[in-house]
Amino acid sequence: MTPWERSLRVAFQGEHGAYSEEAAYEALGEDIRTVPCPRFEDVFDAVVQGRADVGVLPIENSLAGSIHRNYDLLLRYEDVHIVGEYHYRVRHCLLAVAGVRLEDLREVRSHPQALAQCEASLRRLGLTPVVAADTAGSARWVAETGSRTVGAIASRRAARVYGLQVLAEGLEDNPQNYTRFLLVAREPFTGKPEEGREYKTSVVFTLPNRPGSLFKALSVFALRDIDLTKIESRPIPGRPWEYLFYVDFIGHAEHGPGQRALLHLGEIAPFIRVFGSYPRHPFPR
Repeated sequence: MTPWERSLRVAFQGEHGAYSEEAAYEALGEDIRTVPCPRFEDVFDAVVQGRADVGVLPIENSLAGSIHRNYDLLLRYEDVHIVGEYHYRVRHCLLAVAGVRLEDLREVRSHPQALAQCEASLRRLGLTPVVAADTAGSARWVAETGSRTVGAIASRRAARVYGLQVLAEGLEDNPQNYTRFLLVAREPFTGKPEEGREYKTSVVFTLPNRPGSLFKALSVFALRDIDLTKIESRPIPGRPWEYLFYVDFIGHAEHGPGQRALLHLGEIAPFIRVFGSYPRHPFPR
C-alpha cells in the first residue's frame, strides 16, 4: 500500500512494543526500522528533520473516538503530508514474567484507555487495574521488576520485546476495536489514481460565521455524490466560537469530482488546506 520501495525509518509515539509500532510493522512490513518518540510532536519533528522517512500516528479509535491532539498537529506542521492510512485491529494481551500463572496475579498495569477497554475481562479474572503511562512501558516495568503478582496489558509484540509470556489474548470487551492510523511524510503521495482503486482525501477549512455556511460547504460534496467518511470540528485558538472543519472524503483532490468539489468549496471557505490524497485502506468486515 506504500509508494516506497526501500527499508524505511518509521517514527511512532511510545516505546518499543507499543501498539503504534505494531501497526507500523503491519502497514509497512517487517523490514522497516522503527524510531520511538516520546510525544506526538516528536513524531512530526522526526519526519520534518529527516530522522524518519515516515511517521505513523493514531487519528481515531472506533471505541474512544478522535485523537484531537493529532488533528491540531496536522495543521501546525505545514511541511507534512498524509500519504496513507491503516486500520489496526487492537488485541489486548495479558502479559507476565515467565513461569507466572494467571491465578498468581493480583494487579494489572496499563494505559487507562486499555484498562477501560478490558474492564469486564479484568473483573471476571479478579484483577485490580493500576493506571500507568502507557502499554509498552507497563510491559517493560513488569519485565524489569520481575513481579510475580503484577501483569501488564499490552501488545503481543511487547511480550517479544521484553521477554514476557502471554497469559491471555483478546481481553478487549468489544472485539470491534480498531484504531485508524495515518502515515505522514515530507512529500505528498504522487502515485497516479489507478482504475478500480479508491482514494481518500483529507482537508481542513474554515467558514464564515453566517447561517447556512456549513450546509453550503457540505453541499459541494453532496451534489457530486461524494462520500464523506469523517467530519471533525476543532476550535480556532484566539477566536472564540469559531471552528476549523476537518473532512475526509472518498476521491482525489486533483482528479474528477473531488477536484471539482474543492474548487467549489474554495468559493465558500476563506481557508482550505489539503493534507493529502492517498490510497484508501479497506476496513475489515
